[in-house]
Amino acid sequence: MPSLTLTPLPGFPMVQTGDDLARLILDALGRAQLALEDGDILVLAQKIVSKAEGRWVNLAAVQPSPRAEALAVEIEKDARLVELVLQESRAVLRTRPGTIIVEHRLGFVCANAGIDHSNVAGDGSNQEEWVLLLPQDPDGSARSLRQQLEEASGKRLGVQIIDSHGRAWRVGVVGATIGLSGLPGLVDLRGQPDLFGYTLRITLIAAADELAAAASLVMGQAAEGTPVVHVRGFPYPLCEGQLGELIRPKEQDLFR
Repeated sequence: MPSLTLTPLPGFPMVQTGDDLARLILDALGRAQLALEDGDILVLAQKIVSKAEGRWVNLAAVQPSPRAEALAVEIEKDARLVELVLQESRAVLRTRPGTIIVEHRLGFVCANAGIDHSNVAGDGSNQEEWVLLLPQDPDGSARSLRQQLEEASGKRLGVQIIDSHGRAWRVGVVGATIGLSGLPGLVDLRGQPDLFGYTLRITLIAAADELAAAASLVMGQAAEGTPVVHVRGFPYPLCEGQLGELIRPKEQDLFR
């Protein structure tokens, strides 16, 4: 039976604005004595992509709007952070003290528009004032990185960018896809027979999110320092995919 192997790349350096992620990944693969093969996938934590792309914001430079000021009082958060959340969002869906759930401008639902304080060290002396936004175009980031890695290796690859998301109906966070290139977001099994010959009618596999969760498990969530995972043995054919495949249309969303 085919096996799925996920290998976190050790010794990955702290990423700074303007760093060449493709070169850093190739160097890390070399240290791990891994040679890329056709069908391999590289899964990246969102933070290193955002850092390389300079998605830092210093809260000292943010001027809150009246809406952000009012919402900040309601949810007991820094009004400057709330202003950034509003700027990165299409709509505010739910609030409670300490939490704001939004529809991100990229289409998915998440807390705080994915803006992060953890494992963030910006430029300057007051590190508490720096936050990190999600990549501007994660699909585009994945596509560009994939092209560079394919040119360097001569292999057919997939690249995926993931983040930690909560879920409306379960406790805890899991890895979720926010950008991808060269692998499917969804795999449609409708029309195929199951083990007993029954024809599947509604089965759509969120293959990219399943892989994201697995990669997140081996990356870790705190101080592990392994933001890139090499994947071999992905059980579905590589193809052109995009984040939009995984976004449930509003008319089908039963949780809003």
